[in-house]
Amino acid sequence: MSNNVADMRRDMPLLARHEGVWEGWYRYYSAETGKLIDQHRSRLICRMTEDGPVPYHQTNHYFWEDGRTDVRDFPASYADGRIWWDNDLIQGWAAAMKPDDFDRSTCLHWIRKGEPDLYLYEMIQISDCSQFRSRTWHWYKAGKCFQRTLIDEVFVTRDWKNFNNTSAPNN
Repeated sequence: MSNNVADMRRDMPLLARHEGVWEGWYRYYSAETGKLIDQHRSRLICRMTEDGPVPYHQTNHYFWEDGRTDVRDFPASYADGRIWWDNDLIQGWAAAMKPDDFDRSTCLHWIRKGEPDLYLYEMIQISDCSQFRSRTWHWYKAGKCFQRTLIDEVFVTRDWKNFNNTSAPNN
C-alpha cells in the first residue's frame, strides 16, 4: 500500500475530480417492494491528504429531518490503481470503471465488518462539468439484493480545508 498522493492523483484522475465538498440526498428503497424506507441529507468531504496518515480520507455527515445526525470517517490507502478501505465499519475498494470511454464512472465494493454475507456495490457517475454526481448502491445479503440507495449530489467547493462545516445543508 502507498501513501503517495502524487501517484494516486496521477493514476486515479477520476478520483481527483471528486475532491472537495458535496451535498445531497440519500434515499433508501426496498428491493422487494420498491418503497422508500429512509432518506436524509448529506455532506461529504472528500480529500487527498499529502500530510495525513493516509492519502485519501472521506468524512460523511448525515442529517435527518427529525434532527438526528451521524458522522462517519473513511480513511483509505492507495495501491494498484485503487483506494482501499479497512476500518471498523467496512473493508473494500474503489476504482475507475474500465472501460468507460468518458471517464465518468467509478465502481466501489465493500463488505460490512462483522457481517461477511452483507456486501455492497456502488456506481458513481460524475458530470462532465464535475458539478453533479449520481450514485447507486446495491445492497446484498446472502447473495440476494435486498435494498438500493440512490444518492444525488451537488458540488459545493474544492476548498475542503476552509469549508465551514457547522450547519446542515440547505438543499
